[in-house]
Amino acid sequence: MKRRVLNFYRHNWYFVGGIIFVALSFFMGFWGSLFSPIQTILIFSFMAMLAHQVEEYGYPGGFPTVTNLMVMGEKDIPDRYPLNANQCMISNTLLTYFFYIAAISFPGLIWLGLAQVGLGLFQVLAHGIAVPVRIKRLYNPGLATTLFLFLPVGIYYIRYVTTNNLASTGDFVLGFFVTFGAVVALFLLPIILLRSKQSKYPFSEAEMRRFAG
Repeated sequence: MKRRVLNFYRHNWYFVGGIIFVALSFFMGFWGSLFSPIQTILIFSFMAMLAHQVEEYGYPGGFPTVTNLMVMGEKDIPDRYPLNANQCMISNTLLTYFFYIAAISFPGLIWLGLAQVGLGLFQVLAHGIAVPVRIKRLYNPGLATTLFLFLPVGIYYIRYVTTNNLASTGDFVLGFFVTFGAVVALFLLPIILLRSKQSKYPFSEAEMRRFAG
């Protein structure tokens, strides 16, 4: 039973994240005043990440196909290499959720908040420039939420902490390096450590069909 539940979650964690997004929308609408302005911005940043993950893997989805087949050029087993379902679940939930919630929990650490929104702004470079150049298509799964959620939320957070004199030069410098470290720790390192051509955790056929490659 436990194995079935975990396997279900492994292929549906992004839809569960979508449910969390909806729940947070109602919660912030009714009880958002319980949080400080900085926490509110960072919660919206977390919600942007949840929506982003739905766009990448759920609807329209297709991020595994784009990454493995079109970006990395894996022709033989693109359903499990280099990305596989288990690695993506770990990276996008266990690691990413912790990172985002940590920034929300400690709003006084401005550098951590800058790193959190910085991770979203990094997606602009990935989805807006790097991937389109590689696959020779403008749209790729995750682009819409990057431009319409990550970008404005990130800009607003930076503007807020700047105009209210909450961020020092050191905060921006540290935030930049922590952003880079987060990209490595949350996404690149798990791929390196968990990639395997013999992986027992392939993406489902439905997950692979979600992008018209």
